Amino acid sequence: MAARSLQKAINVFPSSVDLLFQNQTARAKTAFLNLCVTNLCTSNSRLSAEDGSNHKLKHSYFHAHSPYPLSGLTIGGALEKTTEKFPDRECLVFCDTGIRRTFSQFMEEVDQLAAGFIKLGLKKGDRVGIWGPSTLEWVLTQFATGRLGIILVNINPAYQVREVEYALRKVGCKGLVSSLHFKTQNYYEMLCQIAPEIERSPPGQLKSTSLPDLTTIIMMGESQQPGTYRFDDVIKIGGPAEVAEVHDRNSELQFDEAINVQFTSGTTGHPKGATLTHHNIINNAIHIGERLGFDRDHDRILCQVPLYHCFGMVAGVLCMAVHGAANVFPVAGYDPVATVKALEAERCTTIFGTPTMFIDVTTQAELMKPNLPCLTKGVMAGSPCPVEVIVKADEVLGTKIQVAYGSTETSPVVNLMFRDDPHDKRTTTVGRTLSNTECKIVDDQGNIVPIGAPGELLSRGYCVMLKYWGDKEKTKSAIDQNGWYHSGDLAVMDEEGYTRVVGRIKDLIIRGGENIYPTEIEDFLHTHPMIDDVQVIGLPDPRMGEEVAAWIRLREGESITVDEIKEFCKGKISHFKIPKYIKFVEEYPLTITRKVQKFKMKESFAKELGLID
Repeated sequence: MAARSLQKAINVFPSSVDLLFQNQTARAKTAFLNLCVTNLCTSNSRLSAEDGSNHKLKHSYFHAHSPYPLSGLTIGGALEKTTEKFPDRECLVFCDTGIRRTFSQFMEEVDQLAAGFIKLGLKKGDRVGIWGPSTLEWVLTQFATGRLGIILVNINPAYQVREVEYALRKVGCKGLVSSLHFKTQNYYEMLCQIAPEIERSPPGQLKSTSLPDLTTIIMMGESQQPGTYRFDDVIKIGGPAEVAEVHDRNSELQFDEAINVQFTSGTTGHPKGATLTHHNIINNAIHIGERLGFDRDHDRILCQVPLYHCFGMVAGVLCMAVHGAANVFPVAGYDPVATVKALEAERCTTIFGTPTMFIDVTTQAELMKPNLPCLTKGVMAGSPCPVEVIVKADEVLGTKIQVAYGSTETSPVVNLMFRDDPHDKRTTTVGRTLSNTECKIVDDQGNIVPIGAPGELLSRGYCVMLKYWGDKEKTKSAIDQNGWYHSGDLAVMDEEGYTRVVGRIKDLIIRGGENIYPTEIEDFLHTHPMIDDVQVIGLPDPRMGEEVAAWIRLREGESITVDEIKEFCKGKISHFKIPKYIKFVEEYPLTITRKVQKFKMKESFAKELGLID
């Protein structure tokens, strides 16, 4: 048993052990591992107690213990370690373009791009936005910025002009790496609407009144756009001196430093910039992979979730960097038919997706009848996961779906199923907390509630974000003085530590995995000259999880149609934020203090539309 335990200690977190003893003798390293083994047997009973198998919880607090230390690796360091271990293993596949990369090929390109960034004058602490769908250039930018300590700012590909402007201004981006276009959007033209100076500025010398911090724009694609660099040129301009400097700069980085900003909806109607460190997302990827078996198996992940989202960026490509799992992207955007084809052609072992994506993929798989002998794992997350969707995916795809729960602010995963969890737990809860993380459920006074009682779900540990960028007050309201992140979700914990999310304290709408805050849409619709007041709610939808609905009160004497309201929204707010259902009203259900009762609106409108009984 001791030999098996020693091998497990070496295999699960080899990079952590190497990091701890990089300046020590082999004897010191062996002594440490032997000490781990000596304590591992005694820790097994403690582990059993922590995971709820030997005792029943009385209060809604769960701490997932782990015998292994947290990793002190940075993003660049993690990729470097894995490349040394698996240089010739395939790590990335982009099916629509035919692009494939091994770890050694990818590592070389990452350092070449980082060298190009150095040549352009970008340095540690600068913010560089990335705007576009899932492509090789996106992943290269993620790791090249990570190698230099440049803070990557994820920008939703569906953002419209004013949303992009807000994101770039909020974080003070000095650089932007952007696709030329995606779907119906021409990103370069949109940028020129924000900053007309781009077209008449030399590359790297932008001076804009609307985007005062932005100087450097790098466009993907073959054509040269005025005022910008071509991505393919930037990756070539760095020489041996700059590549050497990449290694020097990477070695000086600290794992607790900020490295990523991801926008999440906020209570004021504007997105908040969740700021994450190397430590946050590297360790989350380690623990996700550990629970999914990526640390033991050579997995091939079908990653149809977008890279700008924490799900794709951390559970996808960072699991590649720390565990050696290949990532397969069917298309740059989303296409369930392409997903089914890629699952079969690339012999994928794992599929990621939101419930909406799994509904689409299982529907297509029933029609296409693919041969999927390798596919055994699946992770469903991003919005509430109906039991029927989980069961259907397992039946059609041959998976054993593991539901994940978390938020951008927690890097993102806090809870995740084990593959061997009982069926009823696996399909009706979000599992138990990941290793080295605490969760508790509290009442309105902040007291831990008894088992089975609902309350707000809080989490604490390495996974909690550093801050909301430029928002001290919002950070304080989200993370209390004891380090607990307040999710705003209502949940119930059972005596074994399994958690079931029963609702949301906030009015957040989750449509197909996209977080939508009603206030943002309400503020926009209020700009229409005919609208007097508007209230936005989410209504249940069997495919998307929820759809956006709006109750609109017009100014006296005004008249407008539903189609005209939707046309007003097009091109001004993201397509997924445009209300599907619109109702014109004279008044809203109110409390005695004149507060709108949205829960009454949701219930009555859903019944009116036949969405509920």
